[in-house]
Amino acid sequence: MTVASVAALLDEAFPRYDVHEVHSLELRAPPGRVWDALRAVTPLEIRVLAPLMALRSVPALLARRGRLPYSSSEPLIEVFLRAGFLELGVDPGREYVAGAVGRFWSLAGNQPLPLASPAEFVAFDDPGYAKAALNFTLEPSGAGTLLRTETRVAGTDPEATRLFRRYWRVIYPGSALIRVSWLNAIRRRAERL
Repeated sequence: MTVASVAALLDEAFPRYDVHEVHSLELRAPPGRVWDALRAVTPLEIRVLAPLMALRSVPALLARRGRLPYSSSEPLIEVFLRAGFLELGVDPGREYVAGAVGRFWSLAGNQPLPLASPAEFVAFDDPGYAKAALNFTLEPSGAGTLLRTETRVAGTDPEATRLFRRYWRVIYPGSALIRVSWLNAIRRRAERL
């Protein structure tokens, strides 16, 4: 099985993108345990998440419009869904995909648009926004699991793409740190079960 075949749900929901990042990690745990850890890991377990998101939220907090849900002890996936992300696809034990539409570059805070379904996410093309999707794939690897995450983002028009690319150049290092920290949190949880 190739990694590309494992990311089938992400490819279906979001085949075209302007920027992306990919990170992976080998875990000494079977896919079932890794899946359970992925679904259960909390924001508090992702060591860099709260500080980096607090930094990102300063303008919104100063404008009294922000809140910091990243100190929660509930699963991070649930926090994201409550914050406006949408499940785009789930293949239990193999792939999880979530996405959102917003103006992520907005310094005063970005509230993802409420979308009702994966089909609405796929069809969305109003100008002035970016669509983002994140997945996790699990692939058996020897006695363990290859855990991989990919983030994809595309603007809905040339100006949104330009604005997002400019924003991406600034936030990419933090985004990468969060993704790697997330993978490590999943590994710690899966390998101690």
